[in-house]
Amino acid sequence: MSSQLLIVVGLIAVALSFDYINGFHDAANSIATVVSTRVLSPGQAVIWAAFFNFVAAFGFGTAVASTIGHGMIDISAVTFGVIFAGLAGAIIWDLITWYFGLPTSSSHALIGGYAGAAVARTMSFSVIIPSGWTKTLVFIVVSPLIGMVAGLSLMTATFWTFRKFTPKRVDKWFRRLQLFSAALFSLSHGTNDAQKTMGIIAGVLVTAGYLKTFSIPLWVILAAHAAIALGTLAGGWRIIHTMGARITKLQPVSGFAAETGAAIAIFTATAFGIPVSTTHAITGSIVGVGATRRLSAVRWGVASQIVWAWVLTIPMAAMIGAGVFWIAKMFGFH
Repeated sequence: MSSQLLIVVGLIAVALSFDYINGFHDAANSIATVVSTRVLSPGQAVIWAAFFNFVAAFGFGTAVASTIGHGMIDISAVTFGVIFAGLAGAIIWDLITWYFGLPTSSSHALIGGYAGAAVARTMSFSVIIPSGWTKTLVFIVVSPLIGMVAGLSLMTATFWTFRKFTPKRVDKWFRRLQLFSAALFSLSHGTNDAQKTMGIIAGVLVTAGYLKTFSIPLWVILAAHAAIALGTLAGGWRIIHTMGARITKLQPVSGFAAETGAAIAIFTATAFGIPVSTTHAITGSIVGVGATRRLSAVRWGVASQIVWAWVLTIPMAAMIGAGVFWIAKMFGFH
């Protein structure tokens, strides 16, 4: 086996490891609401979410993968060292935020680490493609707002529609409907987040010369979805507690509204090929749902901590990615 092939196999393994950690870190996004409302047990919930994370491999395109792979960083500046350092930056930041129970964006950690490594290699910001970043940065703000408005609107419409029903009857109906909304959100999570790893792996294959033009082979699609599904199956319980209980108290009806609102935001972004944060979407939706009861029902102190973690994700992952690149360069891997 040639040294280049060994490097390619190694980088694909690191990319799939990031995908696994992405699923593990973001499991809270998919299952926190359905666990906190006790519609499913934690074990049942991770199996449910993992299944739909994998099913998302079929029929949702690869527009987000293309944006990540060659729409944000000039691919001519990408080397094996850049890809490795970018992935390392994302993985390290994900593990740090998981340890502190903060639901940050694995997507933004990836693009931050990737960009930091590319800038460190070229010592120039010219490798960054502004058009690709504009959409992503705009959706840092837009995604939670869409989730918030959708969650608030769905919750308000549900209150009005079922205003004559007894609370017990509403609870019974929405315990069933929340299975559907949890599946819908897991499907949206899988189709957006797994594509980011696909884009990185395709970048490795282009850099190595195994792909003449940027495209996503079927085996890459299946491998990425399998990795994120396995990560979700493992479950990041620290973050699940933050999402499901610390932001606001959820019932089956509010869990349904939160999951459905967030899924709407993510599917909208995916359709436009935007690597959006599923974390931002579901957090915004949970806040919107909580605000329908009263503003004080939302723990704004917890929400502000989460927002600060969002703000720091891209620059911190970029710094880590750059640092890893310089260390790798010292050992001749650049």
